[in-house]
Amino acid sequence: MIPEEDRGPAWLRDYGYTDYSQIEADIQAMEQFATKLSANVKDDYAPHLSTVSTAMSTRLPEPDGGFYELVSFLTVHHDAQNVAHQNVYNYANGTQGLATAAQDISKKYSGADAFAHANVTDVTKALDQVGVPTGQTTEGDV
Repeated sequence: MIPEEDRGPAWLRDYGYTDYSQIEADIQAMEQFATKLSANVKDDYAPHLSTVSTAMSTRLPEPDGGFYELVSFLTVHHDAQNVAHQNVYNYANGTQGLATAAQDISKKYSGADAFAHANVTDVTKALDQVGVPTGQTTEGDV
């Protein structure tokens, strides 16, 4: 049995199971958030992307092969540099995908009565259609 101090608040214990399908999504708020986020990426993030990309692409000179610790460090550093570089581009592309999904949901449920029927399942489906950026992305994707 779980000790009393580890059981959580009493009001939450008998809340029951939910698969989140009955939770309504605030489509208008989501669209406003995605629009502002997309504008922020275009106005404040994208202009600095080439500068960041250039700085992150700088290769360090190859060390002497006998200095194993430095060779190992630079190998891991290069791998981390590549992942960070991809994350810089995936952030911009993923944010744009979120904005697109929110706009699609908003168009689908544009009527006042339709907003009552939009739920988390609909949001999940729209986000699945946009997808997650895969593989290498290029600077022109932003």
